[in-house]
Amino acid sequence: MLKVGLLGAGRIGWVHAKAITAHGGSTLVAVSDFIPESAQKLAAEYGCEARSTDDIIADPAIDAILIATSTDTHSDLMEKATAAGKAVLCEKPVDLSLERARACQRVVAETGQPVMIGFNRRFDPSFGALKAALDAGEIGKAELLSITSFDPAPPPVAYVKVSGGLFRDMMIHDFDMSQFIMGATPVSLTAAATSIVDPAIGEAGDVDTAVVTMTYADGRIAVIKNSRRAAYGYDQRLEVLGAEGLLQAQNMLENLVVKSTKQGVTGAKPTFFFLERYMPAYTAEWDSFVTAVTKGTAMPVTLQDGVNALAMAEAATLSAKEGKPVRIEDV
Repeated sequence: MLKVGLLGAGRIGWVHAKAITAHGGSTLVAVSDFIPESAQKLAAEYGCEARSTDDIIADPAIDAILIATSTDTHSDLMEKATAAGKAVLCEKPVDLSLERARACQRVVAETGQPVMIGFNRRFDPSFGALKAALDAGEIGKAELLSITSFDPAPPPVAYVKVSGGLFRDMMIHDFDMSQFIMGATPVSLTAAATSIVDPAIGEAGDVDTAVVTMTYADGRIAVIKNSRRAAYGYDQRLEVLGAEGLLQAQNMLENLVVKSTKQGVTGAKPTFFFLERYMPAYTAEWDSFVTAVTKGTAMPVTLQDGVNALAMAEAATLSAKEGKPVRIEDV
């Protein structure tokens, strides 16, 4: 039984607590949060202890640490947890700074402890099925990837100010998905971005609408589209064009009822947000982590994957600012 300490009792912490406690091979021992009341509330719900972060990391009875704190704490906590001999699952992104993320990678490597970065969308059943079909050669070699990721509404501006920006906070998922699907990082990318959904986001120095085009060493192309607003719901789609066909992963809908009348044909909207859309992915992600730790196998999403995605986010930020393509190696 994997004994787990959870750092962070915010919204994503509750998602992970549910996955940890529902798994037959793990148990949630303790939780911490910079707001003690939040940790106490989660602890009461899931039957664990509310403790300090340092106490949890130092506890020799705890095997693994799940980091669900604010991004600016991720690298420090990964270093401390691995130095204490813990396996770690850390929410994305690795850090707000690519330089700091690379430094963390070096420190963690010296400990020899397993670390997994929480890019949960790799574990979505539909995206996984698309990847399996692509790897099986069902449409030949992938030539063009299109990723659509639209939120139903923008986050509070207070969150935007500390998030690291759309590329590091939101599109980082899509940068990782492009790695997952294409099996490589791009050579260069070009980003176009603006703030047209909420002027306050622009005033805070961020963007809310962006398109990134990426090119690969072998000539393949990937396009990522992000928006902080889709009035009809949470829009999450993948499409891969190959030499011999097309693979598509469509939206998850609120229901599968389709009404056909003389007025037209209508169906349900996409699920509203990530909790409804991706809970099965979070569950599968945790199962994958537990399996890797208990069996001593390789982590399915590595710290290097997290650094690669952050490098793409850095390049996109620079490209959008300077209005020109940026090579990944230059960041």
